[in-house]
Amino acid sequence: MNEEFLHFIFQYKLWTNKKLLLDNGEEFEILEIGQHNFNSGPDFFNSKIKINDTIWVGNIEIHINSSDWFNHNHQNDLSYDNVILHIVFCNDKPIYYKNGNEIPTWEIQFDHALFNNYSKIQNNEQQINCEDLIKLVEPEKIKLFLEKAAIDRLEYKISEIKKILEKTNYNWEETFYICLAHSFGFNINSQPFEMMATQTPLNIIRKYDHDMYLLEALLFGQSGLFEISVPDTYFAKLAKEYQFIRQKHNLTPISGFIWKMSKTRPSNFPHVRMGQFAKIMSSFQGLFSAITDETKFKDIKKYFQIIPSNYWLSHYAFGKSASYLVTRLGKTSFDSIAINTIAPFLYIYFQTFNNEKSEELYYNWLSEIKPENNTEIRTWKNAGISPQNAYESQSLLQIKKEYCDKKNCLYCNIGYEILNKINNISTEEKIKN
Repeated sequence: MNEEFLHFIFQYKLWTNKKLLLDNGEEFEILEIGQHNFNSGPDFFNSKIKINDTIWVGNIEIHINSSDWFNHNHQNDLSYDNVILHIVFCNDKPIYYKNGNEIPTWEIQFDHALFNNYSKIQNNEQQINCEDLIKLVEPEKIKLFLEKAAIDRLEYKISEIKKILEKTNYNWEETFYICLAHSFGFNINSQPFEMMATQTPLNIIRKYDHDMYLLEALLFGQSGLFEISVPDTYFAKLAKEYQFIRQKHNLTPISGFIWKMSKTRPSNFPHVRMGQFAKIMSSFQGLFSAITDETKFKDIKKYFQIIPSNYWLSHYAFGKSASYLVTRLGKTSFDSIAINTIAPFLYIYFQTFNNEKSEELYYNWLSEIKPENNTEIRTWKNAGISPQNAYESQSLLQIKKEYCDKKNCLYCNIGYEILNKINNISTEEKIKN
């Protein structure tokens, strides 16, 4: 038993008490559940109950045992002075207000089969806890939850972009440059890429974007990938050029040891990605103009159909060649950048400048992209939910991250629907018997 489950029972009115009776035998009525509080303080705010002819308005606290009131030190917390109802699984000790009056206490009851099923879902070792039970939920309700999850995921991405905006003093081009760098890390090296961009101002990039050789010297140098010397002619030339650039602009590189290369495919090595990123940055001005001009929205992809400099057509790191190496930026990579960086950036950009089409543009962009094909999405497909586009796959990734991985089944709409279905089935069976 846990308090979160009791919150769930109370919030969705799944108790089985035929009459609502306080511990002293008085009958009462719950007029308003109130607002579920996920922060410090009582569990439900602004609740309303009726005892006899008196209406009480205030907060509700829920515990497994009533004595937990003292275990949690609520008697010394002023925020609990306005608790109008103490809901407990086991009333093992009366609790009093500071004036000596007993706090109204209710011992909640529920179908224990519901808790047993909840426990089974929680203890399921599958990647999606309710994978075998999703079929109980109507497709229409799943679709509604996908809409909510998509909004939640977008809001998270927007919050991350806003953090960078604040750091750049709302320089939109600088912000997009840093966000773009982050996306070129493709999760495994996103942080090093972002750190490198943060320490390499865009105005310095622009001094060298006309010359790929100098631009690569700058970016590879700032990434710290020159720290370990390699017996390679191209490496030696770039490293030497970088020392001149570094001194000229008083630059500080990041540590090269933070890059992750172990168990990484050659085409995803940071050196290859940096070579691709350098090529993108050589035409950054045109790219930024294109993405902020909605009439050219459909033409953004052409800026990512790039081929890096000749060295990276046959090398995946300095001094390390490969007989067959795909160093072009593939469709899957572009889609990932579009989904995780370009689309949310455009949303907040257009929204800031009062473009009413920001939400429509974001939805249309993701709807045109095929759904991601990764372990998480394949797991959802096995469970019977197949996304039709990137908008829906992003929703499923959000549900997996915020609910499945954290075992927050009680706060998941799908989890609620499943438990509610099980509860209804159990009730119907009892009536039949």
